[in-house]
Amino acid sequence: MMNEKNFDVIVIGGSFAGLAASLALARARRTVLVIDSGKPCNRYTPHAHNLIGFDGIPPTTVLEKAKADVARYPTVSFLNDLAVEALPEGEGYQVRTAGGGSFRTRKLFFGTGVQDLFPAIPGFEDCWGRSIVHCPYCHGYELAGKPTALFAAGDDAMHFAKLLPQWAGSLTLVTHAQGTFTLSQLEYLKAHSIPVIDTPIAGFEHSKGMLTAIRFEEGPALEVAAMYARIPFKQHCELPEQLGCLLNSDGLLMTNEMQETTVEGIYAAGDNTTQMRSLANAIALGTKAGAMINGALLN
Repeated sequence: MMNEKNFDVIVIGGSFAGLAASLALARARRTVLVIDSGKPCNRYTPHAHNLIGFDGIPPTTVLEKAKADVARYPTVSFLNDLAVEALPEGEGYQVRTAGGGSFRTRKLFFGTGVQDLFPAIPGFEDCWGRSIVHCPYCHGYELAGKPTALFAAGDDAMHFAKLLPQWAGSLTLVTHAQGTFTLSQLEYLKAHSIPVIDTPIAGFEHSKGMLTAIRFEEGPALEVAAMYARIPFKQHCELPEQLGCLLNSDGLLMTNEMQETTVEGIYAAGDNTTQMRSLANAIALGTKAGAMINGALLN
């Protein structure tokens, strides 16, 4: 198949959403090229959760099994490369890669995820996905009952301050000197015994990624075993925006009920389209997108 240069669909991003879309298309006997650079969003975390049948299994193990399943279909090809350019061409698109490849397709799918933007604080990235996490539904059970911090500010902090006591043994809000709260919000935090530390953070102490304490530029350290962090992100791949696909106010690709972006013929699914970042959701949306793309190819 890799001798071919023309495909029904090119899937950019070969993680869970991309593989799910590819499987649906393969079973519809469509020719598919999956281009993947090998940097999934969940590469930091050692275990997958909330994925029925695979709870507690390393996401890399699940991904390898998924890729093997898709690879059984003869109409699917894989390319370990980085897509660097996509241009409209006739009724489809031309995609070029960093390795010099050039391919044509009738439809494009992006399962390229997002890139989390880590604060420049020593120890943060070392703990990310292990003891500094973004989602209690993904990680909360394993961290339950432990002294916990919340790295956030404003309305986002308040939402999680109400949610996290279900899991946290104790909860402290750390804002890294970026806290802006209304009087009613401060009253809520006080009433629910959630202290706020607004001092800049100097570093995160840990043992092999497992958080032990937060050091501040002033004052005593805070001993914690877990921290939930609400940090910014950006699209991992710039090609959809270059093609004219619009983002919503959260910085996510806008899609309709068929997972089609604001540009006809370009589809997307997974973490690049939703705040509900989970393997199960990426798989569900990718499967849906694959079926919808197959239907669109009939026209």
